[in-house]
Amino acid sequence: VRAGKEIWEMLRWASAWRHPHRGLGPSSPSFSRVPVAPSSSQGGTDPRPVPLSYRLLDGEATRPPLVFLHGLFGCKTNFNSIAKALAQQTGRRVLTVDARNHGDSPHSPDMSYEAMSQDLQDLLPQLGLVPCVLIGHSMGGRTAMLLALQRPELVERLIAVDISPVESPSSLNFPNYVAAMRAVDIPDEASLSSARKLVDEKLSCVIQSISMRQFLLTNLVEVDGRFMWRVNLDALAQHLDKILNFPPRRETYSGPSLFLLGGNSQFVLPSHHPEIRRLFPRAQMQTVPNASHWVHSDRPQDFMAAVRDFLA
Repeated sequence: VRAGKEIWEMLRWASAWRHPHRGLGPSSPSFSRVPVAPSSSQGGTDPRPVPLSYRLLDGEATRPPLVFLHGLFGCKTNFNSIAKALAQQTGRRVLTVDARNHGDSPHSPDMSYEAMSQDLQDLLPQLGLVPCVLIGHSMGGRTAMLLALQRPELVERLIAVDISPVESPSSLNFPNYVAAMRAVDIPDEASLSSARKLVDEKLSCVIQSISMRQFLLTNLVEVDGRFMWRVNLDALAQHLDKILNFPPRRETYSGPSLFLLGGNSQFVLPSHHPEIRRLFPRAQMQTVPNASHWVHSDRPQDFMAAVRDFLA
């Protein structure tokens, strides 16, 4: 993973997070900021949706919009540059969303893929964005897969970025990341820059990758003079085994599907292909050379070209 433009944008965004009431000009895209707050516990069999924070770029209402879903520890700003570029290049509406327990979306004790899918089943029709082109990276890719399987009428086509419906050995570092982040203790009197430096030093004992630490540090924010993680680490820790796997499904999604893989990544293995094709019989596999798991950050132009080609 290398620190690219998207990681720099996230760092800049995180430093501005302390000013939640900063207005957006009249030319700004529609934007929803939802305060992070505990949601009520789930009752019954269906997960209760939470109101997700989103950013919507306008475009032609007659064509299926693009909906971007970020990965674990990420947020909607991961796709800022790509969303703007694809909105201009395709003329379509483009939605970026914070998953529950991430970014500006509410915290909830439920972090299952069923719950994340339910959030989108609630939001997308409300915004008039169905059927849509679902583009999900990593955890977001699995959420997109499940939504397509559960509610195929909401999904015109699917793009899963460097993820499959099969558990990958490459994801086994994530429990260590969560444990390291939970173990960090930051003094209240620290400045944001010194807090970041302190946390970076503590995380470096567990996480060797500088760019990965920078990515995680975008979740460190100051609230009422205290530093905290925007992501709900308790919920992530409790459900990490579910997040790193995919719920077993019998139904299939017959729409067009693209599995876009990083050439340097080991998240999707050839042994995963049979299960991909069982659930998504029209799946295409495409590899982006010289890209890690963060395909869209490492090779943004190649990523956008692949998306445009798949839409054609």
